[in-house]
Amino acid sequence: MRYVAGPEPIHTSDLSWSAPVNPGVGAIPGHLTLGPIDSEPACIPRESADDLESARTMAAALGKLLGELLRTQHALWQREAELAAGVPLIAHAEEEQHLAVRLEAVLKGGAEAIGCQAAALYLLDEATTRLKLRSCWGLPRERLTMPARPLHGAVADLEALLGHAVVLEHTELMRHWNVPEDFPAAACVPVSTPTTLLGTLWVFCDERRSFDAHQTNILEVVAGRLAADLEREMLFREAMQSAQWKQQLAAVERLQRNQLPTISPLLDGWKLSGWTAQAQGVGGDFYDWFCLPNGLLAVTVGDALGRGLAAGLAAAALKAAIRAHGLYHRDAHQALKQINLTLWTGSAGDQYATLFYGLIETATGRLSGAMAGEPSVVLLREDGWTSPGRASPQLGESPEADYPSFECYLQPGEVLLIFTAGLRDALDRHGQPLGEAGLAETLISKLHFSADQLTILAQDYLNAHAAAPAADDRTVLVAKRTTA
Repeated sequence: MRYVAGPEPIHTSDLSWSAPVNPGVGAIPGHLTLGPIDSEPACIPRESADDLESARTMAAALGKLLGELLRTQHALWQREAELAAGVPLIAHAEEEQHLAVRLEAVLKGGAEAIGCQAAALYLLDEATTRLKLRSCWGLPRERLTMPARPLHGAVADLEALLGHAVVLEHTELMRHWNVPEDFPAAACVPVSTPTTLLGTLWVFCDERRSFDAHQTNILEVVAGRLAADLEREMLFREAMQSAQWKQQLAAVERLQRNQLPTISPLLDGWKLSGWTAQAQGVGGDFYDWFCLPNGLLAVTVGDALGRGLAAGLAAAALKAAIRAHGLYHRDAHQALKQINLTLWTGSAGDQYATLFYGLIETATGRLSGAMAGEPSVVLLREDGWTSPGRASPQLGESPEADYPSFECYLQPGEVLLIFTAGLRDALDRHGQPLGEAGLAETLISKLHFSADQLTILAQDYLNAHAAAPAADDRTVLVAKRTTA
C-alpha cells in the first residue's frame, strides 16, 4: 500500500485498489493505492478473493485515517500562518525616524549585495502621474528636495511597473530610457504589494557592467522588503487610528447607555421599565422618563433617524431638548411643537426624528400624549388592546408642523406600551413585519407581570420571531399602573 500525492495514476491496470485522499481545502488531492505483491515465498499461500476484499476494506479504513491526518496537518499549517499575521503592532516613540533608517538600510544592503554604489526608492503620487524620491543611499540628501519626476516619458519606470526588471549596462547608449541619475550602469525593478503598485527601485553603478539573473532576483527581493516596510507602516497608522476610534466609540456607547434611566420613579402605584438595543452599538433610539410638579410623570420614546454615531449625537440633542421644554410646558402638543422648532432651527435640514411624548397624571391615570412620525403606542387592558395615537409629521420636517394630542386613562393593572419602528417592522421568518398586534397579543395575557418582566417578555418575543440580525435600532418602554 502506498500514498501518492497528486492525481490518480494513469496506468491503474496493475493496481488492486486505488482511492482518493483529500488532504484539505486548497491542497492537492492524493491517492492511496494497493498494489499486487511481485514475488512471494513458497510457504505463504496465495491470497484468495476474500483475502483481497479484506485488504481493500482495511486499505479504505486506513485511507480515511490518512485523510483525516493530512487535513489536520493542512489546517494546522493554515492556522499557524493566520496566527503569524495576528502579531499586534506596537507603537514606538520614534517610529517615523525608524522607518527612514530602515528604508535606507535596506537600500544600502541591496546595493552592496550586487556591487552598486547608490540606490533610490521612487514612489507614485496619489494621481499615479509622478514619481517622487522618498529614500536614497549613496546620493546627496539634497536629492530628496527635488520635484517629482513625471511618469510620462519615464520609459524605464513604466517598463518596470509592468513587472519587468530593466537592466541598462551602458546608460550613455540608452538615453531614451530616462535614467534619473547620471551613472554608467543602472537597474530598475518594481516596488509593489500583491494588489498595489507603489513605485520603482533603482540601483546605480559607477562603471559599465551587466546584471545577471541572480542579481536581479536579489533586487526583486529587496523591492519586496521595501514594499513590506511601507505597507507595514501604512497598516500601523491605520491600526493606531482604528484603536483610538474604537476607544472613543466604546466611550460614547457607554455614555449613551448610562444616560438611559434604569430605576423606576418612586411613585405610588406606578412602575416603569425600558430597553434599547442599538444596531451599531451607538444609535438614535432612546427612552426617558422624569417627574414634574403637581404629580405629573413625563414619558418619552424617540428615534433620531439614521444610524451609528451621527444618529447618537442627534438623539442626545433631542433628548436634551425634550427635558428642557418639558420643564415649562404642561401640554404634550405644545411641548412637541417647541421640540420640533428646536430641532429644525438647530440643524441643516437633514435631521429627522420620530417621538412620543406623554404626560401622565399619576393620581388619576390620565394620559395626555402627542407623537411625531409613527412610533407605536399601545394601551393593554384585560379585554384587549387599543392604539390611541395617530401618525403625524416627523420632527424636523417643517417649523410649522402640528402634532395633535390625544387622551386616555390607565386603570389599575393596565399597561402603556410604547416602541419604535425598529421593533415593529422587524421581519419574521416568513418575511412579514412583527407589527403591533404580535407584541400586544403576546403581553396581554401577562398583565399581572411586573413592568420589568413585561420588558423582558418583549425582548424574548423579538428574539424568538425576528429572523435576521437587527438592522435598525429598537426600543420599548413599559409604564404600568399597579394600584389606584
